[in-house]
Amino acid sequence: MDSSYYLPIYENSFALVVGINNYLKASPLGYAVNDANAVAALLESDFDFKSENIKLLLDESATRHEIMSTFLSYANSEVSPNDRIFVFFAGHGMTQTGRRGEVGFLVPYDGDQGNLSSLIRWDDLTRNAELIVAKHMLFVMDACYGGLAITRALSAGSMRFLKDMFQRYSRQVLTAGKANEVVADAGGPIPNHSVFTGHFLQGLQGKAATSDGVITANAVMAYVYDRVAKDLHSQQTPHYGFLDGDGDFIFKAPSLKELIEKDKVDEDILISVPTPSAEIELPTIDDLIEKTKEYLSDSRYKIKLHDIFNQKLREVVALLAGDQFKAQGGTFSDEEFIKRIKLYEDIVKEIQAMTACVAYWGNNEHYQLLSKTIARVCDNFNPESGLVVWLNLRWYPVFLILYSAGISAISAKNYDALATILTTNVQSPRNTYETIAVTLPIGDAAEELHDFFKRLPGHERHYVPRSEYLFKLLQPRLDDLLFLGRDYELMFDRFEVFLALVYADIENSVWGPMGRFGWKYGSRGRAENVYGEIVKEANTFKSEWRPLKAGLFSGSIDHFLDVSTKFEESLKGFKWR
Repeated sequence: MDSSYYLPIYENSFALVVGINNYLKASPLGYAVNDANAVAALLESDFDFKSENIKLLLDESATRHEIMSTFLSYANSEVSPNDRIFVFFAGHGMTQTGRRGEVGFLVPYDGDQGNLSSLIRWDDLTRNAELIVAKHMLFVMDACYGGLAITRALSAGSMRFLKDMFQRYSRQVLTAGKANEVVADAGGPIPNHSVFTGHFLQGLQGKAATSDGVITANAVMAYVYDRVAKDLHSQQTPHYGFLDGDGDFIFKAPSLKELIEKDKVDEDILISVPTPSAEIELPTIDDLIEKTKEYLSDSRYKIKLHDIFNQKLREVVALLAGDQFKAQGGTFSDEEFIKRIKLYEDIVKEIQAMTACVAYWGNNEHYQLLSKTIARVCDNFNPESGLVVWLNLRWYPVFLILYSAGISAISAKNYDALATILTTNVQSPRNTYETIAVTLPIGDAAEELHDFFKRLPGHERHYVPRSEYLFKLLQPRLDDLLFLGRDYELMFDRFEVFLALVYADIENSVWGPMGRFGWKYGSRGRAENVYGEIVKEANTFKSEWRPLKAGLFSGSIDHFLDVSTKFEESLKGFKWR
């Protein structure tokens, strides 16, 4: 059936679940039966699989004939196009090398590994899947073998429309390991289960869910890959991806009912599909910087430049969506605050350096990369509940990118780049359907996080602890990249002045996020402060002033002077704490 006829629902769900501990002619396993029983029970209790539609084959009932006849029974009229079929196998697998490469086999209860005709050839299942009309099929194999004809897996940080995934055909697979790897039948995260199935069960129980409770096959596969590959008791590297199609097997989608009710206006929800960090292999930060510089130097490399940005951005977005940054649950502690800050810094350090290069050496044809980077990093900031400090700290990676790129732009007098950085529209943290200039949530988060940055060692008595911390953090990185020397402090303070004034302008406010320039103004006055220098520049060059020509402050000297005068009055009366 053509995918255009698929409905955004499952009319029925079928499962074939196999677990074999005691083989007729092969060595026994310890927990395969436990694994199969647990998977079957979870399908029924949590994912709307009816008990009569779950075929559970254990030990002696899991013969080659019974497995294949059950699987091929799905090719009859009982299964409809809008159904889903789940196949789970826990047992032995093996690989035989043929003329065209590896061929994978599953070992049924009565299989003899010395007699290939008694085994189940993996691609017999995939070829026969063509006869089954169900739109979605997912194979999960707690066995190691090769010869998987996987076409692709989703790239890191990918996003998909939820309802649309229901209406696209797919055949997907996740296996415990590749050829010549040994399945760890014990030592997993759940007692009496294998490493692979233990992590698979935990993924289904919620660890692979989105913040809205959506659980997709791609998310579960990514979660299992990451956990199994890193598990101390595992020597396995799971294999996963699409065999055919580009839809997604959906385990649970609580928000789908509301989407279906809005079918007349074709509403849909764009969700992030987590992908594993363990599989991502990217060049070192020095390699990325050199490539970025090289591609900036010649317009012929524009596409290559976009490609390396997209690759790194996908990784960053995927990592920022990790469980370690959840706002719900738990309690605040100084240790957790510091831990999250360091994690955020590690995740974005490469993209920070890359955007700094673009802001310093790039031109107008490159500045799209700045706005795209900022917007994509903010994609995961959906309205949600949780500890206010963690919700505000989500903006910390954006702080790092804005400051690095902004200081670099000012150093090169690239005010078009600065205007792009400060006025890029991102999704509002309060309204999914609204976009706002990134400067606004950054300014709000800066105010909310003020006292928390005082908890950092050495910053307890600082008037602007967030600003002071960033000042010291960014200096060595930007100096290595741009050799700013003693100009660094001036460039840093100039950026914070523009950040504050642009916030005040867009918000139509007399306030903006205070930085080091603020307390310097209070202690030294305007004459010896970068704030006064900027106002003096504007008065000297008037309409020819570069920030105005770049579009900041509506391109008007009168408007700038109005904003800066009101802000300065606020600055004079500012109460430091």
